[in-house]
Amino acid sequence: MDFVLLVIEILAILVSAYAGMIEAKRQDFDFVGISTAAMVTAFGGGTLRDLLLDRTPLFWVENYQYPIIIFFLSMIALVAFRYNKELFRQRVMLYIDALGLGLFSAVGVGIALQLNTPLFPAVLIGVITATAGGVLRDILCNKIPEVFLKTTQLYVTCSFIACWFYIGFYLLGYGEIIGLSVCILVAFVTRVLAVKLDLSLPF
Repeated sequence: MDFVLLVIEILAILVSAYAGMIEAKRQDFDFVGISTAAMVTAFGGGTLRDLLLDRTPLFWVENYQYPIIIFFLSMIALVAFRYNKELFRQRVMLYIDALGLGLFSAVGVGIALQLNTPLFPAVLIGVITATAGGVLRDILCNKIPEVFLKTTQLYVTCSFIACWFYIGFYLLGYGEIIGLSVCILVAFVTRVLAVKLDLSLPF
């Protein structure tokens, strides 16, 4: 199970870092800005998760290769964005961001349950892991975090629902891998549908 969570975490980091790079490019950031936005997006939620769960050292400090990889990927992205405008269009951002939401929701709630966190706090940890990086990225880009705006399509809600699906499968004894997979799928599908159908909270 530890290996599965590690793989999901690595995928989540890469996907979220790319989302951070796209947003930074839209703001016309330079290399320093792009790499910073990538790291904040990729590590922000997991850092807050580790602090809340009293996990030390922080996951990106223990696995110091993570920031190194993102540093070099930022260099590659800076060149790629210059020659391929499709890489940071809105459609690409939607699917990348939805995938990152699902991956981080799964790894967040999975790690919380491994540490015997009660169910509701475990779900909140999953949501924080999935969304805090994007919030910090928006603040870095001098924007009001989109997830807090009434006009924004469902985002945090998608993570919240997906984490409860994980809990449900976990309690029903279907196995953690199935629960993680369902969590990722539910978060991804609900987020994409929320954007496509323009669904937001009514209040």
